[in-house]
Amino acid sequence: MSKNSLSITDNRTGKIYEVPIENETINTKYLREIKINPTDLGLLTYDPAFVNTSICKSTITYIDGDNGILEHCGYPIEELAEQSTFLETAYLILHRQLPTKNELDKWINDITLHTFIHENVKKLMEGFRYDAHPMGMFVSTLAALSTFYPEAKLIFDEELRRKQILRLIGKVPTVAAFAYRHTKGMPYVYPDNDLSFVGNYLNMMFKIAELRYKPHPVLEKALDILFILHIDHEQNCSTTAMRVVGSSHADPFSAAAAAAAALYGPLHGGANEAVLTMLDQIGSINNIPQFIKTVKDGKGKLMGFGHRVYKNYDPRARIIKKLADQVFDITGRNPKLEIALELERIALQDEYFIKRKLYPNVDFYSGLIYKAMGFPTDFFPVLFAIPRTAGWISHWQEMILDPEQKIARPRQIYLGSQKRKYTPISRRG
Repeated sequence: MSKNSLSITDNRTGKIYEVPIENETINTKYLREIKINPTDLGLLTYDPAFVNTSICKSTITYIDGDNGILEHCGYPIEELAEQSTFLETAYLILHRQLPTKNELDKWINDITLHTFIHENVKKLMEGFRYDAHPMGMFVSTLAALSTFYPEAKLIFDEELRRKQILRLIGKVPTVAAFAYRHTKGMPYVYPDNDLSFVGNYLNMMFKIAELRYKPHPVLEKALDILFILHIDHEQNCSTTAMRVVGSSHADPFSAAAAAAAALYGPLHGGANEAVLTMLDQIGSINNIPQFIKTVKDGKGKLMGFGHRVYKNYDPRARIIKKLADQVFDITGRNPKLEIALELERIALQDEYFIKRKLYPNVDFYSGLIYKAMGFPTDFFPVLFAIPRTAGWISHWQEMILDPEQKIARPRQIYLGSQKRKYTPISRRG
């Protein structure tokens, strides 16, 4: 009868070690027992960028990249996008179950009560240069919120922790919208709590002189779906940053600022902007064959294709592709869409890309939709951060309540100089 374990033979000593397998995973602490001498530290694992390392056990998001599956607490992303709302999905990933009608009503009301920000926060944002990058303003303001709510440091007080969760989800759209208005030189628009979560956000972004802003229902629903699609994606770069910083028991605002800073990087939150840049460079459907050749020759990149996790069609990309048609019926068809559709068609039939399992990801079409709705490209990472805040805070809470977690402290393989005698500066050179 087979054992649920792994046998490792150390050819240096001839000793055989049996390592238990749990959840298709081995705990690397058992490798520390593999040593030549009792005084040795034992074996470490080397895994740059955590390509094959699990840092936690989670009950929030499940991804099967080979089969293109994404689920939150067991619910397929397709069903959530079609039937749920962003705030309901946020409740789901924080509580691990869908709310009742009364629970959802209370959840929405509680978050709505926290949409306003302190006037001093507004003054802080007014201090940024007129051309400050909105994501830089967003990151800085998130960190500053920790000084306005010092009780947020009491992370193990359940009631206070819940209040910070409500504050974060409620205030990030306001901070984001204020950052946008600042860069446009426009007066800040305060929240209208009679609107939906997404409708209020659009109000704070785009209201000009009308007495009451009324978001277009199709665009409001489209953005709500986009928020659902971006709410969480397991242990990505920014979520890992949230967990790592949170492991020091930093307050959630500071941890969220660290996560947002990770998202600020072009390899994470800037991917959909890179797609638009690529489509601009292609310029015309007629230029696609030459562009494809350039990619194959290693002289260019097919942005919006491929993913660290997915080796199949990103399920979020399928949803967004359908969503694009609904948005463009209202805003008008973006000429870049024709290039994107033809580029996708050719790439999905090309053996070069099929062999490498390069399929469209969520960023391939999302930038086109954001652009059509009036969002500038430098604002895309902020749009990403608004819904992802709910995912970050879910992982943060899961992490601090996990008894197996400690302060994050990975090991290194030292390859530098061995012990040397200090040389006075007069004798150097």
